[in-house]
Parts: sequence; C-alpha cells; structure tokens
Amino acid sequence: MLPQRMKKAITENPKKHANLIELVNLPSTLREFMGQSQTSRLGCFMRVWSYIKANNLQDPNNKNVVNCDDKLKSILLGKHQVELAELPSLIKLHFPKQPK
Repeated sequence: MLPQRMKKAITENPKKHANLIELVNLPSTLREFMGQSQTSRLGCFMRVWSYIKANNLQDPNNKNVVNCDDKLKSILLGKHQVELAELPSLIKLHFPKQPK
C-alpha cells in the first residue's frame, strides 16, 4: 500500500518515520471521513488525497489549490480553499503528539 520510496525511507530510518505509520485512534470528525476508527497519519493523508483526486477538487486554474466540499471542510478547519503545501499540517492537527 505504501509507495516504494516511502517503504525504502522507513526501512532505512524507522525511528524518524514511526509517527507517520503508527496506528492511532481517530477523533470523531476524522473517523466519519475515514470510515474507520484507527489509522496512521500517512494512511489518513493518502485517503484525503485520493478523495481529492476522485472528486476533482483541485482548482483547474491552479493545481496547487484544493477547493473543499462540505465533507472535506469538516476535517480541514472549515476552510473553503487549501493549498497543497498546507494540507499535511492541517491533517497533523488531528494527530496529537504521543508522550514518550
């Protein structure tokens, strides 16, 4: 399921990427969007990206901008438009830092 370059990066330095692939319990808003109660941050980002592509939510004039529908707004702080560079940080907000 993971892209080949991500598999390579994780196997070369597993501690650095552990927070991306660790399964966590999802908050209710994200749980409704994902349709499951646990996932990793990477899995969540991949699901959001596939949702964007499947529903043609990228702005046709500027592919670096996503036009959010109601379902996507619910997990991206109610924003109408989000830049692609901003997307990982908005998703990360749903995954609180785990104490060591």
